[in-house]
Amino acid sequence: MDAEAAKLIGAGLAAIGAGLAAGGVGNVFGSFLQGALRNPAAADSQQGRLFIGFAAAELLGLLSFVVAMILIFVA
Repeated sequence: MDAEAAKLIGAGLAAIGAGLAAGGVGNVFGSFLQGALRNPAAADSQQGRLFIGFAAAELLGLLSFVVAMILIFVA
């Protein structure tokens, strides 16, 4: 296997994280919605945590995308 093929395989594996981030965001919002439907009075106090969880999941997805782009174009 030459270096170019290994680089593209590594970039593909790194890009899996971008797809998994979508699942993480869905999990965060689904859990918030489930909790908000069980206890609507507490939903307003938990909204800040919702956005923190969303930002963390998106950050990991963006980082995996950046690593994949670095592997493709820089390495």
